[in-house]
Amino acid sequence: MLWIRRWTFRLVGGFAVLTLLFVTMFSWVNPPTTPYMFSEGRRLDGLTREWVSMEEIAPVMARAAVAAEDANFCRHWGLDLTAIRAAMSEGGQRGGSTISQQVVKNVFLWHGRSYTRKALEAMLTPVMEAIWTKRRILEVYLNVAEFDEGVFGVEAAAQHYYGISALDLSATQAGLLAALLPSPKTRSASNPSGYMRERGQQIVDGAATIERDGRAACFEATSG
Repeated sequence: MLWIRRWTFRLVGGFAVLTLLFVTMFSWVNPPTTPYMFSEGRRLDGLTREWVSMEEIAPVMARAAVAAEDANFCRHWGLDLTAIRAAMSEGGQRGGSTISQQVVKNVFLWHGRSYTRKALEAMLTPVMEAIWTKRRILEVYLNVAEFDEGVFGVEAAAQHYYGISALDLSATQAGLLAALLPSPKTRSASNPSGYMRERGQQIVDGAATIERDGRAACFEATSG
């Protein structure tokens, strides 16, 4: 039984080292794909995607994504315990995942509900937060998020819906794109419903709020 224990420790240790290497590498190397993109690409026989840096994304789009998905992004270390408790109190009717958790899920893990994935996500998120900057986390998020079936990343989404680059998005357009994020395959930014328009405006207002109160400072470009 001793050899089983030794090999178990070696396997666990090897996995931990390999994971740490990938987390460190992707702090500056753009992920070429994700497990979900790979599976969707095979299912759809191709994807629409174009990576852009944060400098090529309208600042209001970054703020809109944070306002929509994780308003306290700059104030937590990867896990927002307040949001998690709120989600639990509502019986899982609302999400408690931060943007950081979503990046870990998309880049390093897999989609689907399972205790194993959630446990790995909870362990990896603080590690990523310790190595990556908040700006890098948001940059990766905006480049791997799905905005329509087969459309990944904010640059592809801006071109898909509006025929413009991500850098040229207006506040209203950014709000509508951010409103897609919880359910991109059932919502449209080019032909938005009444709910989408209302939600989009709420996000625009939220983006302005986090800019005023400093909750966007951790990912906004600094001069100098």
